[in-house]
Amino acid sequence: MFKPQFLCKLTFCLLCTLAASLASAASTAHRNRSNLPIVIKSNEMTADNKGKTAVFSGKVVAKQGDITIYSDKLVVGYAEKNGEVDKVEAFGTVRIIQQNRTGFAEEAVYNSRNGRIVLTGNPRVVQRADSVSGKVITYFLDEERSEVTSGGDPKVRVEAVINPPARKSDAGSR
Repeated sequence: MFKPQFLCKLTFCLLCTLAASLASAASTAHRNRSNLPIVIKSNEMTADNKGKTAVFSGKVVAKQGDITIYSDKLVVGYAEKNGEVDKVEAFGTVRIIQQNRTGFAEEAVYNSRNGRIVLTGNPRVVQRADSVSGKVITYFLDEERSEVTSGGDPKVRVEAVINPPARKSDAGSR
């Protein structure tokens, strides 16, 4: 039987694992994100200098630091003043991998101004055998927190699958 504190801790860890990990590993990277190269590979690219966007389509793979995004289409928006990446939107079959965590969705939006990633369209995050899903999963990178919601839809529920850590068998104590 689990102690309530243990279960609460596991739940909190599951919901915050990606955000905490990204924040601890990337809070410096977020602040210095412009210093890290972004490598994007795709079948096609269209740039719109006037509209401050670049659109990548067809088997897109974008990598920056330890984060890799796979999608069907990726739209990169640039800031008006300094031309730095302001917003990244991934569409289609979206998969975001960072270390041993993988996020899945139909759409993901990263906003560099507020350090937030929002997953929508059947979003799910998996870490080992644990997972969490809902209608909207939001990671606040700099605040080490995350939110999983039903998006106000009474038909959608937040679901977390939390597996207890495997207990070591102590054959010598029997």
